Amino acid sequence: MPQLVTAGAMMMCPFGLAPSVLSVLPINKTMAGTPAATIMDCAPMVNIPPFGMCISLANPTVAAATAAALGVLTPMPCIPVTVPWTPGSPTCLIGGMPALNNTSTCMCSWGGVITLGFPGQVTTNVP
Repeated sequence: MPQLVTAGAMMMCPFGLAPSVLSVLPINKTMAGTPAATIMDCAPMVNIPPFGMCISLANPTVAAATAAALGVLTPMPCIPVTVPWTPGSPTCLIGGMPALNNTSTCMCSWGGVITLGFPGQVTTNVP
């Protein structure tokens, strides 16, 4: 069952060399312990920080550095270029936008498909 994604969710990119943490601003005033995310929480450097170094040859800086190194893959700093998350929750809206759930993905223009490993929200059983 999909879980709601909140600030602090762990993200991964197949072309990034390190995981990253989703940042959600509390502008929608919806909290699930921490601010809840929508599909529009996809702004590079605001919501989606870099994933360390990038190894995608679709990234112009990686391609240029690799060409300068005579074809040896040369990672360069990750600067995500993203579009809104898809598909989002079909039944839950936050601020008029679909809520982000842990099955959603986000495409980077450099070819990466950003996924969510840990959604940031946990369920506790209180006796």
